[in-house]
Amino acid sequence: MNKTIEQSGFSETGLRKIRGMLSRHVESGKIPGLVALISRNGETHVEAIGTMRHDGGSPMRRDTIFRMASTSKMVGAAPVMVLLDECKLHLDDPVDTWLPELANREVLKRPDGPLDETVPARRPITVRDLLTSTFGLGVDITLMGSPVQNAIFENGLFDTPGQELPEPDEWMRRLGTLPLCYQPGERWQYHVSNEVLGVLVARVSGQTFETFLRERILDPLGMKDTGFHVPAGKIDRLPPAYIPDPQTGQFIVWDEAEGGRYTAPPAFQAGGGGLLSTVDDYHAFLGMLLNQGMHGTERILSRPAVQLMTTNRLTPEQQSFRDDLAKNNVHLSHGQGQHGGWGFGMAVRTYRGDYAPIGQFGWDGGTGTSAYADPDKRLTGVLLTQVGMSTQDSAHLIHDFWTMAYQAIED
Repeated sequence: MNKTIEQSGFSETGLRKIRGMLSRHVESGKIPGLVALISRNGETHVEAIGTMRHDGGSPMRRDTIFRMASTSKMVGAAPVMVLLDECKLHLDDPVDTWLPELANREVLKRPDGPLDETVPARRPITVRDLLTSTFGLGVDITLMGSPVQNAIFENGLFDTPGQELPEPDEWMRRLGTLPLCYQPGERWQYHVSNEVLGVLVARVSGQTFETFLRERILDPLGMKDTGFHVPAGKIDRLPPAYIPDPQTGQFIVWDEAEGGRYTAPPAFQAGGGGLLSTVDDYHAFLGMLLNQGMHGTERILSRPAVQLMTTNRLTPEQQSFRDDLAKNNVHLSHGQGQHGGWGFGMAVRTYRGDYAPIGQFGWDGGTGTSAYADPDKRLTGVLLTQVGMSTQDSAHLIHDFWTMAYQAIED
């Protein structure tokens, strides 16, 4: 029986072009291997191309496990929505009760000024500020080299190769020693708020962040290969992570699988960048969001919670700062981040800047990962590599994947 246009997912020609494009990236020698998934109207296609290591070895497989980096953020935000659904948190609650380290903040007089020139915060930090990445501190490309940005890195608050995060109470203590860069709610800044959310979930729920995440999100969605470390029995499914040398393109290993940083549970369960996962697990998560919180017959999140997560939550003032990052640093991000808006833990497209339409939501990761869903086209896509963004190769691959995915839709 021929499928009607309404039921069809992708054109055969389009799928062939995707496969060819992915193969060319691997054959170029710049991407050792990748796993890609696209799904639409119940039709799912997966490509696993290349090898786990740059010098050969085991082939990539559909169940290869990848370090998700910042693509973790969307999954990391979901447990907060569970607590909002249950009225254990409210968007405009001050976080002081659970995160006393963030009470009575001081704010820099000038964002790039000395750490001791401050004024009192005009108001407490709220749950909403954390969810929208506007609580007043974050990684900010426009302020690199400033005292406060240097202090974020020097205090070990940002997960970097060779420096792992301390346990949550110590991490919060260190965060509490810094002034805010901006007044709460004033400006969108990247990443740090997503890590704070994990601590918030743990303290409100009385469980570790991973336990709550697993019981309320991962297990109900069947995300059996998602977590903050890889058990010994699965370590053969984890490729090494590479940071290519920006000058020579030579593959430098920043994390091996065997004996690497993800072989044991970390001190800090980092919802901002610490998850490992597979294309099928992320497909399940994105499918739940596309289905307004439902997974099969089970409700994971309420419909309004999903709508809050996956639509733009920034005010026009906050938006101008979000645009700064994308438009003025496009040569660094290779277009990554040109979406316009930000929901809770993910980007949301508010203008058409490339082949993806307004309303598409998701995010990318610095290890060469990308996961988005599109309510208009009912499309989900996940592309996973382990080539860091120190060169443009994985960013170009991600762009080509999405450019081709949208062309494969014929209806």
